[in-house]
Amino acid sequence: MRRMNAGDFDIESLARHLHISPELVVKMAERGKLPGRRIAGQWRFAYADIHHWWEERIGVSSNEDLLLVEEAFERHDAPDEDFPVSLEKLLSVDSMAFPLPARTRGSVIKEMVALAVRTGVVWDPERLEEAIRTREILHPTALDNGVALLHPRRPLPNILAEPFLALGRTSQGLPFGHPRGLLTDVFFLIGSTDDHTHLRILARLSRLLSDATFLGLLRSDADARSILQALVQREQEVYA
Repeated sequence: MRRMNAGDFDIESLARHLHISPELVVKMAERGKLPGRRIAGQWRFAYADIHHWWEERIGVSSNEDLLLVEEAFERHDAPDEDFPVSLEKLLSVDSMAFPLPARTRGSVIKEMVALAVRTGVVWDPERLEEAIRTREILHPTALDNGVALLHPRRPLPNILAEPFLALGRTSQGLPFGHPRGLLTDVFFLIGSTDDHTHLRILARLSRLLSDATFLGLLRSDADARSILQALVQREQEVYA
């Protein structure tokens, strides 16, 4: 994946990154559907802006659209870099809490980072917590379905040994920055070491979260081990 000026795409490189035609990139940019700018008459697209555009697109897409997104990521994967993006590989009982002992947005972040530390792959929990707080202030991750997908604004390869997931559910919904004030009770923390893996994890979670059965499992009274087993089984059914 080639980027211009150590952080920008041009039309051709962005078309390859998004797996669409250069003509469609131009059309979307001219209509304000892609975050770009003209420099000396040429379109340029900041990598960070495109990354967040992808995140927002994944968060509101239908199940069919999410399937297409995942297929695009799979086509982009190199055979030797395919980190197993699955709940079974990323999530463990140790990084789950039901209920999560938190009543405020700040305490949720702190408790979720504490779950992440249990994975043994987080080298600097204070920096991770700060990065998540900063992200939530800039762009809250609370969704309409009562789930929040916590993550830093950018991957932190210097403080993580490998990607991971943590999962917690509070005993009741609480304000977590949703733009319409909807309450949140289920929290995923996504830790990744590169943008591509992060977006693949986000796409997979978003696809599963679009299913009412999956959400019901997350809010059931079962213990963490039973919920994990059920989630893995559901994931296998969806991706069979």
